[in-house]
Amino acid sequence: MSNILIVLSGADHWTLADGTKHPSGYWAEEFVVPHEKFTQAGHTVEVATPAGRRPTPDPLSFTPDVAGPDAAHYSEYVDSLSEMLGFPLKLADVDVAGYDAVVIPGGHGPMEDLADDRAMGRLLAAADAAGKIIASVCHGPAALLSATDSNGRWLFADRRLTCLTDEEETEFGTAAKAPWLLESRLRERGAQFEGGPVWAPNVVRDGHLISGQNPASSGAMADAVLTALG
Repeated sequence: MSNILIVLSGADHWTLADGTKHPSGYWAEEFVVPHEKFTQAGHTVEVATPAGRRPTPDPLSFTPDVAGPDAAHYSEYVDSLSEMLGFPLKLADVDVAGYDAVVIPGGHGPMEDLADDRAMGRLLAAADAAGKIIASVCHGPAALLSATDSNGRWLFADRRLTCLTDEEETEFGTAAKAPWLLESRLRERGAQFEGGPVWAPNVVRDGHLISGQNPASSGAMADAVLTALG
């Protein structure tokens, strides 16, 4: 069995272009579905956040009108892990050598803190150099932006990946106030972006780098990680 590290945002808001703070955090489905699949498969899962802060779920991710018919399950599952989530590992203290995979769920939280978190960047650089599985979904790939080499070059330039598309961000109603859009930023940094139909599952694997497009891709992303773990 393998050891899997899930890195969650420690933010409880997303700062919009006008400076206002929009309540946010991690998206429950994108954490719950992979965690459930990994543990049911017998793997050990640990959670880390910046500074070891208790992660905050985006309140909308428990709303059936937005999160779908399984919203109540997501809420109950998060509640069942309350003790563990109350004491996550400190991201800066994590030694990636102890893990076989690093998985980063989305929500707008990662755009607030993980995208420029130095500890996140160091962990990803070490994981990439060691050929560890690096997986993310929806806004989780924002964390990849934190990883640069000594010359400031983005480590994931020229790699195939996906994330929540600009079109989906627009349909969700958050693009107009966003300080930046993730798909556009990844393209600007040199990613070979592969978007699929809006809100449909889409997973892209480029070697040990795995990414999912949107919340509906959470299960397929987790399955891809399990396949990669062999």
